[in-house]
Amino acid sequence: MSEFSEKDVQRSVTELETKSASAARLFDVRRIIGLLFVVYGVIVTLCGIAPSDGSLDKSENVNINLWTGLAMLALGLFFLIWLKLRPTAPPPPPTGMEEQNPLGH
Repeated sequence: MSEFSEKDVQRSVTELETKSASAARLFDVRRIIGLLFVVYGVIVTLCGIAPSDGSLDKSENVNINLWTGLAMLALGLFFLIWLKLRPTAPPPPPTGMEEQNPLGH
């Protein structure tokens, strides 16, 4: 005799599938790339807000830090908005589970 009923096993499987789908959504590449670009974009933009004369002379009077930082912010926000509008789909349920008995009965 088994100490777990079939309902307990099915409930455990459902909980594990939910946790797996949550982990897949949490570590989506778009989230990681978007957050990194936003963080670095903020840092580079802050450096470009008050440039030194030396850095402007090097870049032929183009505030390259400001423009690069704003572009990085835009790209990071694009990835985060894309993630929000098109979230990761949950994995499909396994096929053939009805035919197989997980307890071996």
